[in-house]
Amino acid sequence: MAGYYALPLELLAEEFARLPGIGIKTAHRLAYSVISRSDAEVQSFVDALLSAKRDIHFCSCCQNLTELEVCPICSDEERDQTTICVVESPKDVSALERSGEYHGVYHVLHGLISPIDGVTPENLHIRELLSRISKGSIQEVIMATNPTVEGDATAMYLAQLLEPLGVKVTRLAFGLPVGGTLEYADEVTLYKALENRTILH
Repeated sequence: MAGYYALPLELLAEEFARLPGIGIKTAHRLAYSVISRSDAEVQSFVDALLSAKRDIHFCSCCQNLTELEVCPICSDEERDQTTICVVESPKDVSALERSGEYHGVYHVLHGLISPIDGVTPENLHIRELLSRISKGSIQEVIMATNPTVEGDATAMYLAQLLEPLGVKVTRLAFGLPVGGTLEYADEVTLYKALENRTILH
């Protein structure tokens, strides 16, 4: 089997295989697809990759991904700026937005507390969340971390931190299956989870 693939093709497939959810067979299909395209199409693909990597950064307010200083959700005056929904990742923002039920703003932690993986509160964007709440306009913080051991531990940790600040802290009413993730939940399930959220004590 040695030498079956041209080396540049193999190297390209290996890069695709580094992406999450891409197996080696899919990686080779993607590599073949790339080399079958015109130079202009490949250049456009390369330009899109470089632009995304270069121009996207964290929103200075909510830590979601954006190419702007402040993301469109945070800067939307029609959103409820008194309610913050705390999520693990930008993918969760997209999932909740698809539900059409939530009209507040977000805060993205970029991870969950997981001592076994070496992830501590200091590794997450918790300081920025506390800074937002300390300004005094926030009335409710919704914990929308996934219903996993790490998600629950992070939600409870944040609830304890926020208790002295006098804001209402709620948790999504799952609705969502235990061990499941927001990213793959359907819109109706997310709607019900938001509608039936509960107060964390």
